[in-house]
Amino acid sequence: MIMKTKTIFSLKIITLFSFIFLFASCTDLDEVVLDEVLGGEASDPAGALAAAYDRLGDRTFTDHGGVFSLQEYTTDEAILPTRGSDWGDGGKWRDMHEFTWTSNNAIVVDNWNLLTNGITRSLTAIKAIEESTIADKAMFLAEAKALLAFYTYHTLDLYGQAPYKDPMVFKAPLQVFKADTQIDKLITEVEALIPDLADIGTKSTHHGRFTKQAAYAFLSTMYLNRAVFKDRYNATSNFNFSEAAVSGSGTDMDRVIYYTSLLIDSGKFSLESDYFKNFARDNDKGKELIFAISQKIDYIRNGSNSFAYVCMERNQRTSAANRGTNAACTTPEFYATWDGNHDDPRFHQHYQYADGTWFMNDGTDVSVPATDLVPNNDKNLPWFHFNRGIQAGPQYGPKLLTSASLEMVGNRIKVSPLYMEKSTTTRMDFTPTLTFAKPLESVFAQNEINQGARIFKYEFDPEGGNGNSNVDISLFRLGGVYAMRAEAYFRKGSTGLAMSDLNTLRTSRHRESLFANTPGKALTAALDAAQLYKELGFELYWELQRRPQSLRFGKFDLPGTAKPATEPYRRFFPIPQTVIDAKDLEQNEGYK
Repeated sequence: MIMKTKTIFSLKIITLFSFIFLFASCTDLDEVVLDEVLGGEASDPAGALAAAYDRLGDRTFTDHGGVFSLQEYTTDEAILPTRGSDWGDGGKWRDMHEFTWTSNNAIVVDNWNLLTNGITRSLTAIKAIEESTIADKAMFLAEAKALLAFYTYHTLDLYGQAPYKDPMVFKAPLQVFKADTQIDKLITEVEALIPDLADIGTKSTHHGRFTKQAAYAFLSTMYLNRAVFKDRYNATSNFNFSEAAVSGSGTDMDRVIYYTSLLIDSGKFSLESDYFKNFARDNDKGKELIFAISQKIDYIRNGSNSFAYVCMERNQRTSAANRGTNAACTTPEFYATWDGNHDDPRFHQHYQYADGTWFMNDGTDVSVPATDLVPNNDKNLPWFHFNRGIQAGPQYGPKLLTSASLEMVGNRIKVSPLYMEKSTTTRMDFTPTLTFAKPLESVFAQNEINQGARIFKYEFDPEGGNGNSNVDISLFRLGGVYAMRAEAYFRKGSTGLAMSDLNTLRTSRHRESLFANTPGKALTAALDAAQLYKELGFELYWELQRRPQSLRFGKFDLPGTAKPATEPYRRFFPIPQTVIDAKDLEQNEGYK
């Protein structure tokens, strides 16, 4: 994505856009990575690196159909059922949660193309920078190589294999990296880049650039998951988290502690007392963001609103020009993990308007002020704010009149009970339960499309239509760093230190002033693996982390809502059939 208020390297927007357009057709492995000549069409190093960054935000890590669908819809945190006449789409969404995907599933194929195109763009940037005399060449080259490692890591995590061609060798042969062996090389390669990467905030860098601090967070992630990469098919999920680290002293968990501590102790980041500020429209100055996709509604490459839009119902309207799409929800299993924790500041937050009005969403609301207006809109549309976090039960809000305006009471927005747009007699009641006629098929009848507690974690930005947003999308933030360190401490047997980090997360977050800004409650009972797993979900839900968590904790194969018990081969997705047919790669175990 184009950086908010600034572009990478201060490029003029039109220059960056020309490179985005140039790379737009390079969207699959067959066209680029497997070609005889790699990236010969790009020679401008800044533009090539901008294009490599752009792949992060162009659906890959910002759209619910991107990496999100593989990392979240396959877990207890998220499901996208067929809802009556909507969201059938050939079963591609259901496949993710029902574990029925094949090598021809459109989501599996599309994400392979997106990630391997990220590899391609990074290789092209490396070549362009290597052959240039650009100022700060070493730093830009390190960023390009870090992006290559980032795309490669995610491709290996999801597909077990990743393609590579040496960008500096003409007609270089194709190499195929495997997860179990390449993880060590990725770690050493990223560690070697650290001296050339900038400290965040220096040399015009910010959380949208790959800095030393982004590298520390990335290395923490790789060390935390290294044991799973090296033994992915382990039938018992008894992974060796005590293996000697690739470099440095101690074990993998010692390196997680080392790198996370560098970030926690750096003084460059701090935890937001208002947890939901991390996911707000104005989070570009966020105190927790270490590496994020900087989004901006700029009418060239607009930011994605997908993570907010995908859960909101079609009759939930932030303005007369906006609505949701009634797609995804969470499962009863994940909702139940919050039992006894509904007062956690990360679970739910009410919105307060400037005049003091709280939106309670409990049937007591009559109206809210119409003084908040949709930003940068010449029609002066009133902006209605829904509450944040996990939404369950009957829903309330404004109604859209036939005049295409919100229903008003005087000069205020009227709040009414809401009904489903495509089942107009069905009350908009987000039931935490999901009742499917066939337990292993996530299909609702038309009068059942209200079901499922919804995730309103990301603020719905109404400025640029339903699909656009200024919300920066976190890839690494301080809350996740604390969570990683807590897990590493726990796996080393230091449960007291793990508890301390988890309680820092809990008590640093405060509820809204409706509840006297009460801090979250500290854990007091002894910490075990089951509670730790819950705590990771509390901090990181909806942030593309649940599948790796579930793999580390041995949860991924277990049965659940609309999911049978599954075999370890499903821990990787299949290589797309088109790639197999071209005889470039071999199919993963279990899919042959």
